[in-house]
Amino acid sequence: MELLLVAVLVVLLAGAFVWWRRESAAREARRLADVRADAQRWYERLGGQVMNLHGDHPAVRQALVDAGERYNAAGSQLEQARTVEQYRLARETALEGLTYARAARVALGIDPGPELPPLAAAQGAGQLTRERQVDVQGQTFRAGPQPGRDTPYYYPGGRYQGRPVPAGWYSTPWWKTALGAGAGVLGGMLIADALFSPAFADPGYGFEAAGQEGFGDASGFGDQSGDFGGDFGGGDFGGDFGGGDFGGGDW
Repeated sequence: MELLLVAVLVVLLAGAFVWWRRESAAREARRLADVRADAQRWYERLGGQVMNLHGDHPAVRQALVDAGERYNAAGSQLEQARTVEQYRLARETALEGLTYARAARVALGIDPGPELPPLAAAQGAGQLTRERQVDVQGQTFRAGPQPGRDTPYYYPGGRYQGRPVPAGWYSTPWWKTALGAGAGVLGGMLIADALFSPAFADPGYGFEAAGQEGFGDASGFGDQSGDFGGDFGGGDFGGDFGGGDFGGGDW
C-alpha cells in the first residue's frame, strides 16, 4: 500500500513538473512575442519617417542619414534576434533612429511629433540649454540646443569615454573624428572638457556639479585647449555613444 502511495505521489509530482514547464515555456513565448512586436512597431514607424522626410538643410540631411543608419541596423538586428534581450536591443536602435528623425523634423521647422520613450543610453546625460563655442588644438567646436548650418550634427545624449555628453546639436562629430585625426582619446577629452566646462554657467550645472563629474575649471584648461576665454557663441553636434544609467541634467 505504501509503495502504491509513493508511486501515485511520484506520478503527481511528475505531472505537476511537466505542467509547470509547459506554463513557463508558454509565458516565455508570450513575452518573446510581445517584445518582438514592440520592436517591430518602432522599426516600422522609423521606416515611415525615413521614407517620408526630406530636406536640403545640412542639419536635416545629417539627421536623416543617422536615422537611416539606425533603420538599417535595427532591421538587421530584428532578423537575427532570437531572445528577449536581442529584441530589446533592436527596439533601442529603432528608438535612437526615431530621435534622429524627430531632430530632422525640428530642423525642418515642423511638428516633431509625440515624445518618444527615453533611450537607455541617454538617461541622465541631460540636454544643452545654451550655445557655446571653444577652440581646441587649433580647431573651433560649437554646440547648442538648436540646429543650424554650422551645427548640423544631432546627438541624443550619452557618454564619451565615460563622460556624460548632453543631447543637442554639434558642429562636428568629434567623438568619431578625434581618432581618425590622430588626436586620440586625449583630444576628445579636451574637447569635452572645453565644451562642457562650468565656465558656461548653464542653469542647474555649476562648478560643484562639474567637479563631481570630473570637469575641470575653465582656467585649468586654458593652456591645453587653446583659446578658452571671452564670449562663447554656439552651435550643435551629434553622433553615436554607448551608455547606461548615469546622473546628469540640463547643460
